Amino acid sequence: MKQWLGMPVVGALLLSACVTINVYFPAAEAKAAAREFVEKVIDQADSTQIKDSSGGGMAMQLKHFDFDASGFDPWMLIGIGSAQAQSAPDISIKTPAIQAIQSRMEARFNSTLRSGFDSGALGFTEDGLISVRDAGKLELKDRVAMNAAVADDNRDRKAVYREVAVANGHPEWEVQIRNVFAKQWVESARSGWWYQSGGGWKQK
Repeated sequence: MKQWLGMPVVGALLLSACVTINVYFPAAEAKAAAREFVEKVIDQADSTQIKDSSGGGMAMQLKHFDFDASGFDPWMLIGIGSAQAQSAPDISIKTPAIQAIQSRMEARFNSTLRSGFDSGALGFTEDGLISVRDAGKLELKDRVAMNAAVADDNRDRKAVYREVAVANGHPEWEVQIRNVFAKQWVESARSGWWYQSGGGWKQK
């Protein structure tokens, strides 16, 4: 009889072990943040930005309610679900450091880089950076300035991917943040701009 007395305690311990903190990467929120950041930099916000109810910028609290059976947790049926639902933070890009980088990139894009993309000289790379795709599209007198602007912009790009991850308390998300931004640069690119895909260049 005594051997059964400890079973409720053991059972409780086993069940409590099932309650885990699973902080997963919030891909939808990251995409929304990337879109807001990218479209402000390349000045497409007026035509594509989603307005919130107060008339401000893109609503960062977009929620997706599509049911995904692959993520179903059967323990939730008896009240022992994982803490995953409570650990899906929105991705914030409203820190002073991120805003400063965004302002620099926006100014640089409007003053120098836009003409490079419009002419076909520049392209978005697969890793979220930019590159001089065809220097022949540039005037000789403009090449030094354009190369310098590309180098400066790539430094800022690397910095913002790192800063977004750190600002949201998960520096380990840097690679995922970079991948989300890399896709968003291409998605937000204007018709005629170039981007890298599968190791080659394609025109949007």
